[in-house]
Amino acid sequence: MKARLWIVGLCLLALTGCGRREVFPVEPHIEFVRIDKIDNGTGVDNQADLVVYFEDGDGDIGLNETDTDSIFAIGSPYYYDFFIHYYEKQNGVWTEVELPTPLHARLPHLSDNVPEAIKGEITITTFINNYTSPYDTIMLSCQLVDRALHESNIITTPEIIVQK
Repeated sequence: MKARLWIVGLCLLALTGCGRREVFPVEPHIEFVRIDKIDNGTGVDNQADLVVYFEDGDGDIGLNETDTDSIFAIGSPYYYDFFIHYYEKQNGVWTEVELPTPLHARLPHLSDNVPEAIKGEITITTFINNYTSPYDTIMLSCQLVDRALHESNIITTPEIIVQK
């Protein structure tokens, strides 16, 4: 009898081990993957695709178009959930520049099965050329915030030379 229970226990352990799900913290984690300048045929760099890897333990990343009440209202700090800050190398010093239009983005819901651990890559098309500036070397810093307002780590791109 003990041998049968031991065999059944081993089988259950083997079955549960096969369906093992990944576990991540509920705070999102992001990593820079790459930035690809978009050639618009004019020889001037205007936009780029920013590719970021993410992990989130409960899958609550992204906002619906209808998520505009209270904390996610237009004009509130969390209307956007992906924050991009623009820096220029001015006379050898990195300086944050506030552009007339923010580069921040609203990501769509990435999972309908909340809570579940999710991971993947996000691609965001963003402007990279500050036409009002003579400086051609930029860098972006980014942070992701989920619907529970958990903030990810902050990442930065390598320096980017922009063709003006």
